[in-house]
Amino acid sequence: MAEKGSDKSPETGPEETVRLEVGPEHERTRADKLLVTLLAAAGHQVTRAEVQRWIAEGRVKYADGAPMTQKRAMLTADTQLLVEPAPPQRSEATPDRSVPVEVVYEDSDLIVVNKQAGLVVHPAKGHWQGTLVNGLLARGGFAADSADPRDSAGHLRPGIVHRLDKDTSGLLVVAKSSAAREGLKQQFADRSIERSYLALVAGRARSARYDTPHGRHPRSRVRFTSVFDRARDPDAEPPKTRRAVTHVELVAVLAQGGASLVRCRLETGRTHQIRVHLLEQAATPILGDALYGKPSSNARVQQISSQLGRQALHAAVLGFVHPMTGKPLRWQVPPPRDMADALGDLGYEPPTKPST
Repeated sequence: MAEKGSDKSPETGPEETVRLEVGPEHERTRADKLLVTLLAAAGHQVTRAEVQRWIAEGRVKYADGAPMTQKRAMLTADTQLLVEPAPPQRSEATPDRSVPVEVVYEDSDLIVVNKQAGLVVHPAKGHWQGTLVNGLLARGGFAADSADPRDSAGHLRPGIVHRLDKDTSGLLVVAKSSAAREGLKQQFADRSIERSYLALVAGRARSARYDTPHGRHPRSRVRFTSVFDRARDPDAEPPKTRRAVTHVELVAVLAQGGASLVRCRLETGRTHQIRVHLLEQAATPILGDALYGKPSSNARVQQISSQLGRQALHAAVLGFVHPMTGKPLRWQVPPPRDMADALGDLGYEPPTKPST
């Protein structure tokens, strides 16, 4: 049950206090999860992360005015709650003209960039400044208004509909309007976006399709994995996974089988998906990958891998239907200098275009 009261909070400005009551059907449900449900019924669409922020800020109180302090609190039936919704967070990312932004395409609704390796896409823990978003905000025509209001961290990543790892180079599309953002997100959800990557890997690769579960590594908070062994501990909580599908095409075998160039087409886009599949499923880790790489037994390949200083992964192709005009769009960019030099050192010769 929920109703809007007339109480005002000086911290929330025009926002009204929302009065909620826990029904018997929701008894013994943790507070943050239940508040999302009850607030939705009251017309406030919020995420659990946003509710947790409100609890931390003292915006969720019991009927006697005492603030709720535990997001995991178990609430009983007939508990009365008072919620003071916080105003939407604006972007905390500041414009930074020093951030390099290589624009491949731009119109009033979206911008496609060729991200350089080493550039973080948006502000987050450990990287609050100097990101691609900081650079975009310094350009005319891109504003924080493209942030997703349903995303509790949307104020830090306006317009971002997909990501590339910090040390992955290549094509990335960013929305400049809310309509474009929703249209692009739908295409990603429908898996109709064309995304093709080039990867330089250790060993003799082969063409294959990998369809696996994908989730957090049980022993490393920064890694992901596609291998889950329930037999080791059948009583353990089942891991939270999502399906990950990668199509790998062998382009060339290099250095007498010590390395290979592969093309990876994404059917899904999970965090570190290509890096995980090439290591765990193909046994051909990406050269220079500090997190998922392995030393090569080939001295020349190992030397080149060490020189790279980042994973040799490049988002070479991006294609989608323009969310506003319906026009098919597609771009292709070559690997940057460091990866091109590594390919040359390994003896790769790009195919020449036939003369016309």
